Amino acid sequence: MRCPYCKKENDKVIDSRSSNEGTAIRRRRECEACSKRYTTYERIEEVPIFVIKKDFSRELYSRTKVLAGIRKACEKRPVSLSDQEKIADELEKVLHEKYEKEVSSSIVGEFVMQRLAKVDQVAYVRFASVYREFQDVSHFMKELKTLLTKK
Repeated sequence: MRCPYCKKENDKVIDSRSSNEGTAIRRRRECEACSKRYTTYERIEEVPIFVIKKDFSRELYSRTKVLAGIRKACEKRPVSLSDQEKIADELEKVLHEKYEKEVSSSIVGEFVMQRLAKVDQVAYVRFASVYREFQDVSHFMKELKTLLTKK
């Protein structure tokens, strides 16, 4: 493993433990060159899932892309990074349990919105405004009214 600080490849594993309900191994490493510590995760390589987008094109599922959307929605909100990661973990678990090769982007978007609604309503509305492509304030207000009636 290459050290993210000094880029040397000499390191030692200090601690290893199971993570994400046994789907990953978390390793604490220490660089032997600069003595800095960092964490790596080892995951099982799984069958790729393709997302069918609104225009019917197919794109490889990207955890990074999903997390970027969640992080943008949660920006300056009291939602911890671990809660954001948990949403992505839950999504991946559902995708691999229920879908073999392809999943609609609407299923991915609705799943993330449902989880964000439970964690932070402002983050939910932010995500929904991008995902549902609100065209004007009336769409935004409609979503807010729906959210308030669910309360």
